[in-house]
Amino acid sequence: MNLKTEITKIHYNKNAKSIIVKLLEFASIFYGIGSSLKNKLYDKNIIKPKRVNAFLISVGNITTGGVGKTPVVSEIAKYFIAKGDKTAIISRGYGGRLSNKNINLISDGERIYYNARLAGDEPFWLAENTKGAVVITSKNRYKAAKYAIEKFGVTKIILDDGFQHRKLYRDLDIVLTDSEKGFGNEKLLPAGPLREGMEAFKRINKLVIVSKNIDHTRSEKLAKIMSKKMKVQTQVCYTEPDYVYNIKTGEYLKHDSEVTALCAIGQPEQFFNFLKDYKIKETIAFDDHHIYTEKELPKGIIITTEKDAVKMIDFNRSNIYALKLKTGINVETLIK
Repeated sequence: MNLKTEITKIHYNKNAKSIIVKLLEFASIFYGIGSSLKNKLYDKNIIKPKRVNAFLISVGNITTGGVGKTPVVSEIAKYFIAKGDKTAIISRGYGGRLSNKNINLISDGERIYYNARLAGDEPFWLAENTKGAVVITSKNRYKAAKYAIEKFGVTKIILDDGFQHRKLYRDLDIVLTDSEKGFGNEKLLPAGPLREGMEAFKRINKLVIVSKNIDHTRSEKLAKIMSKKMKVQTQVCYTEPDYVYNIKTGEYLKHDSEVTALCAIGQPEQFFNFLKDYKIKETIAFDDHHIYTEKELPKGIIITTEKDAVKMIDFNRSNIYALKLKTGINVETLIK
């Protein structure tokens, strides 16, 4: 039994009852005290966030992993770049082998300096899919932002997964939530997926419902409900499967192919649901940000996510395919 996987199941099951649940709920009390205290110190200006000389947007979420922030970060960055703004994306670099105690320049907008294993899967994907964006990883987001401004003349900065990082002042706080999973069992970590308590909702400037279903009716209704309930501008980000391609050759995969679906993301079942047109003989889910070895991959055709594929590109395999997703979001409305 994988403990992390079992805890994730508890997070999204409101009826879960066991000794483990009770222990997690007890631990959540202390987590909640710490989180609430931190937020009060910032809310009352006892601790003040540091400012930088650039327009800064945070794209984050209230729950743990798998919401779909990374493509939204990329779309916002591409919008600014198209307008002629020098733009940087700053990530903590979780899962990468580079020390995030340092300021790591993953891409200067033209050249990518590290592979996915070193940079982390999400920063590498952002560098590869957001041409023109400076991509930096660092635990110290303030120093990273200053570096981006001083070295590259950046005027727009996007914090990837920055909602809880209150040390750095932001001009806009965008929060994403999953259309299918929502806020899970609505409990704080570690008993539930919530990173913060209800006090966090007051800081949200814009809310995005990430629709991970080909039928977007549920998401559109949810967006209207959340907008009225929270009194915050809410819109839908439409995420749909586009095509499946070979990560070496770019060749498309036929729908009648027999495959193994494999991934290491926060919400694996939603990825598997996007592959209903294929003959799936097995599904395999590793922990989020898992670093693969070639030996642990099964034989036969594999379909994975683009986030996972960047860590497999150097493998001596010609039958690894990735699912390309298309993201539809009105960035102009989102950032105003």
